[in-house]
Amino acid sequence: MAENNSLLEKVLSLEGKFKSIQDQLSDPGVMSDMKKYVQLNKDYKELEPIIKAGHEYAKMLDDLQSAKDILLNEKDDELKEMAKEEISEIEPKVPEMEQNIKLMLIPADPDDSKNAIVEIRGGTGGDEAAIFAGDLFRMYQHFAERRGWKLEVTDQAPGTSGGFKQIVFKLSGEGVYGVMKYESGVHRVQRVPQTETQGRIQTSAASVAVFPEAGEFDVDLSWDDIRLDLFCSSGPGGQGVNTTYSAVRLTHIPSGLVVQCQEERSQLKNKDRAFEELRTRLYNLEHQKYLDGIAAKRKTMVSTGDRSAKIRTYNYPQGRVTDHRINWSMYNLPVFMDGDIQECIDQLQIAENAERLKEAGE
Repeated sequence: MAENNSLLEKVLSLEGKFKSIQDQLSDPGVMSDMKKYVQLNKDYKELEPIIKAGHEYAKMLDDLQSAKDILLNEKDDELKEMAKEEISEIEPKVPEMEQNIKLMLIPADPDDSKNAIVEIRGGTGGDEAAIFAGDLFRMYQHFAERRGWKLEVTDQAPGTSGGFKQIVFKLSGEGVYGVMKYESGVHRVQRVPQTETQGRIQTSAASVAVFPEAGEFDVDLSWDDIRLDLFCSSGPGGQGVNTTYSAVRLTHIPSGLVVQCQEERSQLKNKDRAFEELRTRLYNLEHQKYLDGIAAKRKTMVSTGDRSAKIRTYNYPQGRVTDHRINWSMYNLPVFMDGDIQECIDQLQIAENAERLKEAGE
């Protein structure tokens, strides 16, 4: 029981901190400091499931010990039989519970709970790469619908034969970045392009970059450091889109970062969205250093910042999708392209959790 107790002690040692956060959250003085209140609320949400699991685990160990005592000391056969049943029911659950708690005790990647900004760019392969970028966008669209997330496009450059040379969109919902971060990297497709008359298989690629959306308090961004340019929107949307200066381009003078938004008819809405995206991209200059730090530690390269790494191949003739980071394949490509990508993400998360446990010295 020594290891069990040390694990229990780790969890219960957090109870004081949890109680302190509870008290602070109900303090009117703290509620008036919005930045502090937001941080405390985040800490509370992270600790609550750990404390709950700790209490369940403590009860499980107590019940197990009581049943063992009955088995040792009780004369009544019926009671001993009930104790045996209880032991055989609880014992298999203990290792699983311990594994869950060990994972919970490892600090989560700090941005997992954030919304995400996703950028898909057609890579090598010309028109076919743009078409494939469009296929990936639809895959994420359907995945977002399954998860109940909201998707908003902020910028797009259509391909000449369909799809997109580039498309940028925001996904909002519960823990979006913690799921979508696994999609960052180069996605490779092998198929006969629509533009190919000879029926030859061609390899093309599109890159996906996923950024955690920066919150209001994550980056100090001032309009004094930004140059604002207005221009007419291009692309679909009828007459009104092309005749008003509703599209917005923001240039962050100190860093040289440029973002633009032209999806809304309202200049003000485009300006707000572009500002949000600029804040996110600035935040990600720092976030990249954090990801590089993880990459040095984790051999699987799961969810790291190496956005030039080839992470997945979509082979249409074989109906196969393969994730190269964990050597996982699925032979139902149409279903995968229709947004059913959760199984792959689950496998990536399992691989990353194993790495995190190793990292923590477990």
